[in-house]
Amino acid sequence: KYIGKTSKRLDSPMKSTGQANFGIDTRVDGMAYAVVVRCPVLGGRVASFNAANALSQKGVLKVVGIASGVAVVADKYWRAKKAAQLLEVQWDEGANANLTTEGVFELYRNALAEDDGDSRRDEGSYETVAASGQQLSVEYQAPFLAHATMEPQNCVAHVQADRCDIWAPTQAPDVAQVAVAKVTDLSLDQVFVHTTFIGGGFGRRLTQDFVAEAAEISAKAQMPIKLIWSREDDTRHDVYRPASLHKLGAVLSDQGELLGWQHQIACPKILSWYVWDAAPAQFPWAPKFMYDSLAKTGLAGEGVLAPEDHSPFEGAESYPYQVPNIDVRYTHVDAGVPVSYWRSVGHSQNAFVVEGFMNEVAHAAGKDPYQFRREMLKGQPRGLAVLDRVVELSGWHSAQNDQRALGLAVHQSFGSWVAHVVEVDVRGTHYDVKKVYCVVDCGLVVNPAIVTSQMESGVIFALTAAKYGNIELEQGKVKQSNFHDYQMLRMNESPDIVVDIIASAESPTGVGEPGVPPLAPALADALFNATGQRLRRLPLELGA
Repeated sequence: KYIGKTSKRLDSPMKSTGQANFGIDTRVDGMAYAVVVRCPVLGGRVASFNAANALSQKGVLKVVGIASGVAVVADKYWRAKKAAQLLEVQWDEGANANLTTEGVFELYRNALAEDDGDSRRDEGSYETVAASGQQLSVEYQAPFLAHATMEPQNCVAHVQADRCDIWAPTQAPDVAQVAVAKVTDLSLDQVFVHTTFIGGGFGRRLTQDFVAEAAEISAKAQMPIKLIWSREDDTRHDVYRPASLHKLGAVLSDQGELLGWQHQIACPKILSWYVWDAAPAQFPWAPKFMYDSLAKTGLAGEGVLAPEDHSPFEGAESYPYQVPNIDVRYTHVDAGVPVSYWRSVGHSQNAFVVEGFMNEVAHAAGKDPYQFRREMLKGQPRGLAVLDRVVELSGWHSAQNDQRALGLAVHQSFGSWVAHVVEVDVRGTHYDVKKVYCVVDCGLVVNPAIVTSQMESGVIFALTAAKYGNIELEQGKVKQSNFHDYQMLRMNESPDIVVDIIASAESPTGVGEPGVPPLAPALADALFNATGQRLRRLPLELGA
């Protein structure tokens, strides 16, 4: 009756007419507003503060120190925000006081030079074949990225002696309970989370720092409070998509056959940061004194509660092409910048690297990127199907005659295969993406309209990051602050998006994230075909 047929979204009328209640819309009786001042250096802490000037302002009710900074509580948000600017705070800037973006990548580069890393895939002998064939060696890098949700972080908390009520746009209500328990005297079963509509999640609202702050402020101020992060707070105190550095090698025969593939990755592990918050939620009966040990070792040995984190190398170790010699390695290195899950997680950077380099290798081999891939995807029928279909849909073979600059990429993530062809229009150092052709195989489709909208939103999300996304560090501080210097794709920049869904009887797989990864490498390929410039660093910026 329903599967495979388009159904209307039940939430659309509420969202279209403004009746949907997002976290930031929440109001409860007796509620005050809170703003937190945090150390501008990532990881820094309060050494001391003077609240006299803030407390003298109209409407200010209390000023309290919390784990992440100093909170100003007032009868209105704007009064709290203005008073917060009058706080006199001395900071302990900590270990990141001199950290820069260049320093992060130099740390990664040194780590790769000193440590071969853990082998994630080892087939044949790359070293042997590299000694006899034509070898290509390049470096790719991907930056830290903010989530930039349209609704900034916010939470209403009411902590009482025997219970706490939380109203929040959270992606992890059970982890929110843990966050509250850690900063209060309450147990998990005394924390009641009322989940609201979410104005953008993308993985940001898995981390519950904003919930912990609200609960701690409410407990200390002894009143219900509504915590609101400003856009600047949200940009400069995010938990970021990890930056990563990649060393790649390929070996070609004289006939242009790909004989060997090597990929070395340096970046942090997301789970190293997230497990401290998430692990206790798996065992709600555990007393709070066990929380740290739960995150460290688990109850039945190492790795039970902190399972292996595949995010650094997902999409790289599953390299889908039939190549006789494959070497994929990962080196763990962490610069101390807080990281978390970002839409499509490790696939977001690894697809850019793998597919971007595949396009380079195809060019070096003198072959069409489509035909080059096709020869090595014979063991992946679903991958072949999306590749063939997107080439047909886009008119790939006629692009040169039509004077269109197209780029191609295909990637599997979350069980689904997605192929993109991107068409660009270049004028000097400026470019526009005119059209994106997207083909997806996500198994049995429940609601085609949802699949289409998720692919479209994935394209927009990925294109935003590919064109503009870059969180930069200077003396341990995030340089970007708001949408003027951390840009979002605007409506007039949005390309035409053509989505085609492969009919399949396979089990249903993901659609929320797989539309993201292939976009950046397809765009980079299109820009190369238009300009001859090979771009190996995100965001994709053309030189003069």
